[in-house]
Formats: sequence, C-alpha cells, structure tokens
Amino acid sequence: MSSFKGSRAQKQRLSVFAKGPLEIPSPTEADWPKDDEKDFAFWDVDEELDLLPQPYRMINKLVNHLFDRSWEVIEEREGLLEIEKTRILPTVYPPAAEIQLNKMPGGMAVSQDYLFIGGVKGFSIYNLHNFKRMYVWEKFKVDVVSIWAMDLGNEVLIVPVDELGIVRLFYLYKDCLFPLKAINETDDISKQSTCVKMVLSPSGDYAAFLLQGAGDVWLEVYKLPKETWLKEVEHPQFGLIQKKKTKQLQLSVPDSALPESVETSLRPSLSPYAIQDLNISLKTDIKLSPPVYVMKIKPPKPIAGTTFKSPLEIFSKVEDYCGLGSGQNHFIKDAQWEQHMEIFYSSYKKYLEREWEEEPLSTATFHFFANSISPTPVDVKSSSGAACILGVHWTGSHNFFLYSMNKTLKDKTDCENVWPCAAPIAVSQISSNSSYLVLACEDGVLILWDLAQGFLFGVIALPEGCFCQSIHFLRFFLVHEGRNMYPEGRVKSEMMCVVLCTNASLHLVTASGTRGPTSKVLVERSTKHLEEAICVVAPAPALPGMVLLFSKNHSVSLMDVAKAEIVCAFAAPVPHPEETLWKPLFVVSPHHPCFLLHGARPEGDATPTDDAKDTPDSVFCFNFEDYPLLKDISKNCTISQKDLECSQAFPQVLPLEKRCEQFLQKSVWMCTHEFKCPRRPEVMDALELELTAVVKWVLGPLP
Repeated sequence: MSSFKGSRAQKQRLSVFAKGPLEIPSPTEADWPKDDEKDFAFWDVDEELDLLPQPYRMINKLVNHLFDRSWEVIEEREGLLEIEKTRILPTVYPPAAEIQLNKMPGGMAVSQDYLFIGGVKGFSIYNLHNFKRMYVWEKFKVDVVSIWAMDLGNEVLIVPVDELGIVRLFYLYKDCLFPLKAINETDDISKQSTCVKMVLSPSGDYAAFLLQGAGDVWLEVYKLPKETWLKEVEHPQFGLIQKKKTKQLQLSVPDSALPESVETSLRPSLSPYAIQDLNISLKTDIKLSPPVYVMKIKPPKPIAGTTFKSPLEIFSKVEDYCGLGSGQNHFIKDAQWEQHMEIFYSSYKKYLEREWEEEPLSTATFHFFANSISPTPVDVKSSSGAACILGVHWTGSHNFFLYSMNKTLKDKTDCENVWPCAAPIAVSQISSNSSYLVLACEDGVLILWDLAQGFLFGVIALPEGCFCQSIHFLRFFLVHEGRNMYPEGRVKSEMMCVVLCTNASLHLVTASGTRGPTSKVLVERSTKHLEEAICVVAPAPALPGMVLLFSKNHSVSLMDVAKAEIVCAFAAPVPHPEETLWKPLFVVSPHHPCFLLHGARPEGDATPTDDAKDTPDSVFCFNFEDYPLLKDISKNCTISQKDLECSQAFPQVLPLEKRCEQFLQKSVWMCTHEFKCPRRPEVMDALELELTAVVKWVLGPLP
C-alpha cells in the first residue's frame, strides 16, 4: 500500500545509526553509555516510506487494525485452548430416573413423599419413591401454570394456579383428596382478578395471595383452619366406615395396607412402602371449612400534602407507634410540594421532555415470621411456631412494613411498624425456620436481621458494581476434618446465605452473633464466556454447604461454598438448547437427597408411556445417594454434640454452660501455670467450683 521514492531525488547518505549530532566516541567501548543504546534508531535510506494520499492512508490504517485485531483474537483463542487442556473437568452424572410427560409441565412442587406436576387442565400426583403416577385431576377450564405444596403435619396443602390466574386449594389426607376453595374465582369475568404470587406461612396457619385486576393490585391474607380440617376428615370418615364397610373399596387401598380394626382414621402416617401401593381418590361428599379472611393490604399511598391542621394532630395519630416511619404523617403542605415540583421540573426539563414508558403496577414481596420480632412495639400472642407477623415491601419502596396476624375483620389493616431503609428495597428473603431475614437494597447494601433473638446482625455492602438478584439461605455447617458437617441440634445466631448478583457473580455472606457480617466471592463475573454465567442458584439441603448452579449454557453443577470449588455436574437433555435465555424448571426436595429437573427426552428413545404420546418432555430425577462421590456426604452429614465438645474447635455452637465450663478450665490452667501453683486435684476442683458459682451468680440460671 506504500511506495518507495525512486532515483528522481538524490538523498544524503546518513550513518547506519543516527542520533542527533554526530559525536566522536571514546577510545574504549567500556566507556560508552549503555542507557543510550535504546535511543538509536536504524535508518535504511533505501527503505524509507512516503506518506500515502487519502483515501489510501485510511484504508491502510483499517487493514493494519484488522490484522492486529485478528492476531489478538488468535492469541486469545490459543491461550484458552491451553487452559482447556490443563482444566480438570468435573464428573458428570446422568439422571437416576425419568418421568415422561405429554406436555411441558406447568410448575412442580415436592411435599413429603409426593411430587406434584401442573399439566393440562389440572395437575398430577406422583410417588417420589418409584415415580409412578398416583392421581390425575383434569377438571379445570385451562392449564395449570404454577403449583405449590405445603406440609401440614402428615397432610399436604396443594395450591395450583391456572392460566386465568385463579388459585385453588386442595387438601390431601392420606389417600383422599379434598377440594377446598377457589380464592379469587368469580362468575363475572370482567371482575376476575389474577393471582400473581402466593406465600404460605412455615407452620401452614396462614396464606397470603398477591392479586391484581382492573388496574389495581392488593394483598389478601387468609387463616387456614388446619386443625378443623383434620377433625372434619377424621370423624365423618370414621362414622361412614362403621355404617358402610363397602366404602373401603372407594379408597383403592389394598386390604393388607389396612389394619384389622375399623378405626382406619386413627392409623399412623403411611410409610414409604405403603405409599408405593397407595392410590389416591377424590372425596367430594365432605365439605371442609373454607379459609378465614383476615385482611386486605393495598400499596402505600403516594406522599402528598398534609391534611392535619396542627402538629398536635400528628402526634396523636402516631401515639401508638402505628405507621411511624412510613412518611405518611407529616406537616408539609400542598403549596410546599407544588413549589418543590416546579423547581425539580425546571432543573431537569431537558430530561423530562422525552417520552417515558408507562410504569408497571407495583408488586409486593412478603414473608411470614414464625417468631415475634422484639423491635415490633405490639404484644403479639400466638401458639408456638404459628406465624404472627407478615412483612411486606412494595416495588420502589424504602420501607419494610410489619402487620400483625392477631386481627379481626373489625380491626384496621394499618401496619404496626415500619423499618425504613436508606435505599429502595430490591430483594428480601427469610430463612426456612423464620430465624433470619435479609433485606437487599438497590444500592448493593445488605441488611441482616436475627429475628429469633430480635437484633440486627449488621449491614454489609457488596463489591462495587454488584447488585443483588436473589438470596438463598444455607443451613449452618462446620468444616470438620476437611468435610462439611451439620452440627447436631439447633444453632443460634449463626447465619449463612449465598447472594447471586445481576452480573452473574456469586457471594457467600455469613454473620455470627455480635460480630459483623462478612462477604466472600465464590464466582467472579464472567466477562469472556458469557454463556457460562450463572442464571439460577438453589441450595441442596441434603449436602452440607452445597449449592446447585444453573448456567446459561444449560449446564447444572454442584458447588462446595466452603472451598468455592465445583464438586460435580449433572447431565440432562434440555428441550431447546438453542435458546440463549434459559429459565430452568426444577424443584429440590427438602426431605430427600434429590432434585428434579424438566428436560427433553432424547430422540430415538424407547416407546413413550401412557403419559407421553407425541412430545419429548420429561422430568429427570437426580438422586445424590446414587452417585459414588455424593453418597457418603449425604448419609454422613451430621456431627454429634459430643464430638463438638471433644474437639473444642467450634465453641460458637456449644451451649452457654459448656462454653463457660471450657472458659473456666482454661482460666484455671492459666492461673496455675502463671503463678506456678501445685496442680493438686483438690485445689483445682475447689477453684473451679468457686469460679462456677461466681459465673452462675452473675448470669443467673442458664437456659
């Protein structure tokens, strides 16, 4: 692309090495300055280039840039190939079982020994041990899109939601399925509301449904009379069996599964072996009591001008602390708001003149607390384990509202307390036992609460550029002799959770007692291989310190958060691998060491079953105990209290009395060692008894 100058112009011959004016070198080479060698340039007069005219000069630059960029890509790919050659790939395990379906499932749920799968105009119930279908309900007008299930002792509450947004309740008692009620079904289709989200309390006493319709959104809370349901299904069934023994055939239970006594309703819960031979039947002759309506919660009103005439009215409004901190009770007048808005619009006029998209309806995130929160200034009395407080935060709101469930229809639905945050709350999550709560704000700050003890763990900020997408609690575990182990018994004030950020990075956040929370990066943000970015995270309760990672390239792997290493991977065919956005449909069993994943049946597979005729959809089961690497971890995952006391390496999980005993023993040893006292047994025992008496007198009776 360049040309040489010909012989038309005579050029002055220069020295081969030229650097400014010529100098006479020193006699010896040792005296030459070595630092100046890099300043010499090699000039070859015959190869001197002329500047090209436009547009050839621009083309020359583009071609050179193209070659340089291509070479960079080649070097990058060669480096990745070298890394892949030395990379140790994890062991990939195939699924242990498969359930073939006739259509893509509309949600999955696991409860006890049952698997519930939403499907065409209803849902199916499967045995979680042999994966045989036990019952099919197909009486809805449209298909089911999501389904939940909740343990109520030995019974199960099933909550499917169809395509119209209608939510219904079903009660599974042993081998009988009872339809309860449709929460939001109406005869007038124009007034039909849609269920967006629902949450059940940990004890199954309450249920909350987020509904929307006619341009409005609200939250409805119901009390579930589970004790009444149990009495209603037991006593009528007992009387019916006494009068007509032929009704036993309708239950479809083998005679060997029933005891000789007529009191079948008083038999204990069925074992897995009995469930394998159990067939579920629908019971419509017994009408169970409907859920009891508790309250209706609407989004907070926008802050506007005050309606109060004096500050005394404001103080009288908040004298019972209700709504304190929500920003609704103030003394700012309409004129002041209008003046503030005029200043705002005049300052940012050029940014506000463009067209803005219509804001979507506000949505809510809500949780039930099974413990009374000490900061709440209300006296809430409830049975042990029963939910007594509902926490709610709305889209774009800084406030976390607390509502008491100890209400009647005549009571107002005002919140009892408000926890304001410095930034809008983006994500919130509560642990399975309702002991811990995490509020993630839009600025990347996490607020950690110990609800059981009623105090704040602390506040921690994620690394710069990381914003929370989801939070997942882990059961507290210890690393004992290189293995992750669950301590026997309940551990107080020890919190662990993994946080998935919007940039696909993964973090482990821990908090312990009065010590501040800490954060550890498990997976860095992937900048080069975006297809390997994590899209969904799920804890594996059967494996201490393990989480399932679902990536965008349709891969599933198991990570040890203590070591931040991939343990193994799981292989399951996906229905549409060409899709870039993968939303995995899966469910992890809280009672069994397995998880189930929706996938596609490989082409050329065996003849489909009755449940699968023309479509390749399947649900694959991965049982951890079927894989050699995970079998021992799943079966031996608990360390006894005796071993913890002997090791003395984890004092935080020991009872207070044991910790005081170890402290006293250590103090006695240090005292005798420091003053060189004779370590006679009677002296040691007397000193230890005196110190123990002093500690008990100061601390009072130990729990």
